[in-house]
Amino acid sequence: MRVGADTGGTFTDVVAADGTVAKVPSTPDDPGRAVRAGLASAGGEGRPEVLAHGTTVATNALLERRGAAVALVTTRGFADVIEIARQARPSLYDAGVDRPEPLVPRHWRHEVGGRLGADGAELEPVDIEELPVLDATVGSVAVCLLHADLDAAHERAVAERLRQRGHDVSCSHEVSPEFREYERTSTTVVNAYLRPVCRAYLQGLDGAAGEVLVLTSAGGLVPAGQAAEVPASLLLSGPAGGVRAAAAVAAACGWPDAVSFDMGGTSTDVCLIRGGAPQPSPQREAAGFPVRLPSLDIHTVGAGGGSIARVDAGGALVVGPRSAGAVPGPACYGRGGEEPTVTDADLVLGRIPAGAAFPGLGGLDVDAARAALDRARVDAGGVVAVVDAGMEQALRQVSVARGVDPRELALVAFGGAGPLHACALAEALGMPTVIVPPRAGVLSAVGLLCSPVQHDVVRSWSTPRDHAGLDTALSEMADQARAELSGQLASLGDVERPETPPEVEVATSLDCRYAGQSHELTVPAVAGFAAEHRRRNGFDRPDAPIEVVALRARATRPAPLEVTDLPAPPERQAAVGPTVVSEPDCTVWVPEGWRADPGPVGALVLTRTSG
Repeated sequence: MRVGADTGGTFTDVVAADGTVAKVPSTPDDPGRAVRAGLASAGGEGRPEVLAHGTTVATNALLERRGAAVALVTTRGFADVIEIARQARPSLYDAGVDRPEPLVPRHWRHEVGGRLGADGAELEPVDIEELPVLDATVGSVAVCLLHADLDAAHERAVAERLRQRGHDVSCSHEVSPEFREYERTSTTVVNAYLRPVCRAYLQGLDGAAGEVLVLTSAGGLVPAGQAAEVPASLLLSGPAGGVRAAAAVAAACGWPDAVSFDMGGTSTDVCLIRGGAPQPSPQREAAGFPVRLPSLDIHTVGAGGGSIARVDAGGALVVGPRSAGAVPGPACYGRGGEEPTVTDADLVLGRIPAGAAFPGLGGLDVDAARAALDRARVDAGGVVAVVDAGMEQALRQVSVARGVDPRELALVAFGGAGPLHACALAEALGMPTVIVPPRAGVLSAVGLLCSPVQHDVVRSWSTPRDHAGLDTALSEMADQARAELSGQLASLGDVERPETPPEVEVATSLDCRYAGQSHELTVPAVAGFAAEHRRRNGFDRPDAPIEVVALRARATRPAPLEVTDLPAPPERQAAVGPTVVSEPDCTVWVPEGWRADPGPVGALVLTRTSG
């Protein structure tokens, strides 16, 4: 049996290949405990053969600053690159906003002699004798030497000496072998910061299944051992699964172009889908730190069902990003929560039926929700309006801000709270259709269940305007990606398809830009760059040289089942708003002027009847 398990901030969702669903409260003190409880609730005889897992442990450890004590070893003169960063400020007009405190304090940043040129040629040998004896409290070491993305020899020498001393070492050429020193250093430091925490957690899942696979931010599964070594790749682990499933359901409903809208207990994640595929990104920011690793282009805001509403010092109503989480949860959960949340507001407004029961919680207490709103002197309608405004901006960020007209897209709403707010957001953006997938409340777990095993390879290109040898380099990288993925499948014993040889698909791409630009676009070939630049930015520059700065190869082994292969849930019924459609894993609010009709693959398709 194959099972997908998604650990969220409020609930842990489990979906089995036979369509069985379990939803249990998350256990923040030990997330693995909720995973095992979910597996037990999902039933089945014995442990599953494959557990495809999405985790929030890496994200939460970074946000809450609960990682390891980290030291940094870098090239002489570069110890402060993680503090100097870029000149961009988090909030240009807010004088009170500061960048996050560096993960490595100044006294734990160490420099060594040695230098490579911009072409990777050695200018000065590395001096490993300069390596100091590190503080005994250091739990992990990040090594990032200048231009190690072009030649890793210096980094290997430093790492070997540190590992001989017993240190856990993250090297930039192993984590993020791409150009840009600040981003590469930041990514390596984040990885070193997270590795001890994530390694212990993932090792704790050993035995939960015959094989444990973990979803990366790029939307592909990797063995748990590999995930434990590069936890910086897990910062969008769970949400990536939901986006994959949303894209499949939208395409099945005739909408290959859409926006996924995942509103859970603590956050909302949105992603643009074009041609049935989620849009990729070579980098994202997490807790204020750039992480230069492949990911789906998911935009996250601190707005969820558990987001706390309050009145700020200026008298304005604010919702989130602080959340009541799983413990104590919203006031209506009856677990000791006293601050009002979005879920409390939805319950008071009747969008969630009075007396509704959530898994593991029993009936919701509408009186407790109303009392919490009254204590905070906030109005339920105002809470919903404010949280909707924040989520609308997130949707605009992945559509309008990228030159895409939202009126040509469907909104795919899922997560426990997404279908409650989707129609209002679609109206605000002029989107004609809302799609609520089957098993919407646990869709990220469905996506995990149906995600491929995947391996990414990336390298910098040292001669941006000289494209000679590109085809050869891409072919070599494709062979490398294929071989490394095949090796991973062999190590898994091919537990998913024991009688079928691996079917590995490989795709290559390049990061290109016009000369003088400081940002890149990822395209399949240089010849397609101008058209993609015109689509994304509204113009191209026919006379400007095109530079290639990085090469990519991705090997993929498709999952043994698709989202549309899962057994169909009970047939949904047509409904005309205003009405509430209650389902086991989510609640759908159909406002006045909208109607809901059963659609393909068990989806519920909402369209406007007026306005």
